[in-house]
Amino acid sequence: MCAAVAELRDADFTRPSGCTGWLVRDLVCHLVIDAQDVLITLATPAETEPTRDALSYWELAETPPSGQDPLDALIVRLAAAYEQPGLLKFHLDDVGSAAGRAAGLADPDLRVATKGQVLTAGDYLTAYVLESTLHHLDLIAHLPEGTAPPADGLARSRAMLEQLAGAAFPAAFSDTDALLIGTGRREPSAAERDGLGAFGTRLPLILS
Repeated sequence: MCAAVAELRDADFTRPSGCTGWLVRDLVCHLVIDAQDVLITLATPAETEPTRDALSYWELAETPPSGQDPLDALIVRLAAAYEQPGLLKFHLDDVGSAAGRAAGLADPDLRVATKGQVLTAGDYLTAYVLESTLHHLDLIAHLPEGTAPPADGLARSRAMLEQLAGAAFPAAFSDTDALLIGTGRREPSAAERDGLGAFGTRLPLILS
C-alpha cells in the first residue's frame, strides 16, 4: 500500500477514491490513521481470553457509509491541512513502515485489545489484510494506471469475504470483482448477477 501511494502523482490526490465522499488525499490520510491504529493495537496487550477472531472481528452494517459521519468529515479536514501531497506521502511511509515492522515482529499468539475486543495479534493482522486490500482497491478506483493489490492479499481477502457471507462467489469472478461486487463497491453486470443467483440477494456485505 505504501508503495502504491508513493507512486501517485500530485494531481492524483484530488481525484475521487472508491470511498463515498473522499478524494484520494482523504483516503491516504485515513491510511495514516489506520497505520497508527495497528501500532497502538500491537502495543496494547490484553490479559483476558480472545473475544473475537479474524472473521468475527468484522460486523455487518445495514447501510453503506454515506460520507457524512463526523469522523469521515474530520478526515477530510485533516487531509486538507496537509496542503502538499508530499507531506501525506512522507507521513504514510513513515508510520506505515513502522506498522509493517511491528507486524512482522509481533508474536501471533499475543493477545491484544482494540475497539473493546480482544484478539490474538495473528487474528488481528489477518483481519487487517481484508481492510488493507479493500482500501487499496479504493485508492486506485479511478486511477487506471495505479498498482493493484498483491495477488495473495486479494485471494485471502476473497476467502475471508466468502466465509463472512457463508457462500462462494462464482469461479468466473476474479478476486478483484468478487471483492468489489461483494462489498458494494460496484454493481454487478446482468451476466454477473445471473451467475450470483440467490447469493446476489444477500449482497452487498457492508463491513464495519
